[in-house]
Amino acid sequence: MVDGDVDELSDAVEPLARLRARHGTYFVTGNHEYISGADQWVEKVREMGWRPLENARAELSGFTLAGVNDFEGVTTGRGPDFTKALGDRDPALATLLLAHQPTAVHEAVCHGVDLQLSGHTHGGQLWPFTYVAEAANPTVAGLERYGDTQLYVSRGAGAWGPPTRVGAPSDVTIVELASRQA
Repeated sequence: MVDGDVDELSDAVEPLARLRARHGTYFVTGNHEYISGADQWVEKVREMGWRPLENARAELSGFTLAGVNDFEGVTTGRGPDFTKALGDRDPALATLLLAHQPTAVHEAVCHGVDLQLSGHTHGGQLWPFTYVAEAANPTVAGLERYGDTQLYVSRGAGAWGPPTRVGAPSDVTIVELASRQA
């Protein structure tokens, strides 16, 4: 969500506290939260009324929403724990996984996740970094299928480093889930 610490960016993220969703507003850490102070950001999103999914899940109406900590958390002993987040859930329910980095899709496939939502890549953001993003990630932007798991990667609304994008426009994605039983 952020590239900076809470003291610097608290006012900038405050409007996000007004987000409202029928089943709640959820958050998972990304690599930059660990660079900037993940504990402070997790507390900040709680203050904003959001629910952090730190290797956890929520049973919602008709599906399971799970989230894992970012891989960067391994450096602080708080990396992703897919078994904790996904291990004993109801297999009859569809499962949506929030995982910042698209590379988590390999674990998602092993755990029978139906849909993984990720970011991290900025869609490559700026040539020639597009080549680095493509080499490091299974999907850089958009929707792809890995076995029975679908992975959607948003390019995101911001930038990292230079505030410039070339060939990777910003996006804010709206995902509407529908049940065949509904």
